Amino acid sequence: MAFTIRRADYYYSTIEDEPGEAYRVLSQLAGQGVNLLAFTGMPVGPMRTQLTLFPEDASRMRDAAGKAGWSLDGPHAALLVQGDDELGALARIHDKLYDARVNVYASTGVADGRGAFGYVLYVRPDDFERAARAMGL
Repeated sequence: MAFTIRRADYYYSTIEDEPGEAYRVLSQLAGQGVNLLAFTGMPVGPMRTQLTLFPEDASRMRDAAGKAGWSLDGPHAALLVQGDDELGALARIHDKLYDARVNVYASTGVADGRGAFGYVLYVRPDDFERAARAMGL
């Protein structure tokens, strides 16, 4: 199984849950040259959405947020895995973390339909270095 793994810093920003808000944020980031490695949006109440943004360049992200007047919470550390989509690939990743006694408290993954996948693993800050070592970082 071929995969790469790296530390990926992420930031939270909470926005109003209205049509076009994610587009507004994403287009402003793109306009400021911010490339995202990953992105999620999750409701956090009846009219609010929390965006989780994984920028390739954290300083560019902070600058863009400052110019737009957004509040960011972060950086926080996660593990970003990208690799060949094979049966059992995620189980093998979790097995390494299990052997290191690291609890994964959240994760998100997707296959691209062409033989590759991306997977974000969230571990507690106190466990991050142990998780990184277990994954060969």
